[in-house]
Amino acid sequence: MRIRAAVTLAALTALLTPAAHAAPDEDIHLPVRDALAALTVADESRDGYERDKFRHWIDADRDGCSTRNEVLLEEAVTDPARSGRCTLTGGQWYSPYDDRYVDGPRALDIDHLVPLAESWDSGASAWTAAEREAYANDLGDRRALIAVTAASNRSKADQDPSTWLPTAAGYRCQYATDWVAVKTRWGLAVDPAEAAALTRTLGECPNVPVEVELAR
Repeated sequence: MRIRAAVTLAALTALLTPAAHAAPDEDIHLPVRDALAALTVADESRDGYERDKFRHWIDADRDGCSTRNEVLLEEAVTDPARSGRCTLTGGQWYSPYDDRYVDGPRALDIDHLVPLAESWDSGASAWTAAEREAYANDLGDRRALIAVTAASNRSKADQDPSTWLPTAAGYRCQYATDWVAVKTRWGLAVDPAEAAALTRTLGECPNVPVEVELAR
């Protein structure tokens, strides 16, 4: 059973206080290069960043499964067994960063495609705690969170595409496209080096349309 589809954007929006956030009501439909061009280009600052400012792996729909396990259940190639509140065993996953299949959930990380630190640098430092929590647990867009090998995730760390791209070259176009989509969804900026790297990468990729439902 696919779980993440049941955790809708409405559940994500419910994380936000009414005073801080209005319900998303706008979709973006653009070729990816146009979507990139529409992003604000600005210098970034890491000042004040702490990972704890992004509360993550919550159980938004109170079904016993944390955000991490919701992603694992959704992305499994072979479904794991689920016991207790949400203990997962067995199953198989595909890690697109390094083109590997992984048996069992222990060797997997759930990556924020646009890392938490990168989001802070490019706009999230001005958000409320509720908005940062919603970002860190974004199940409303399948591109935001992805199950990958722990090794590939730790190689990436908090880098943007100017210094890190997946080792699986065949996935790089998708990665750059999804990066632009997530930044668009959350109204995040790109710095000049990041914008240049994305322009180079996407210049070698099909100019596919992206559809994004704005989160804020």
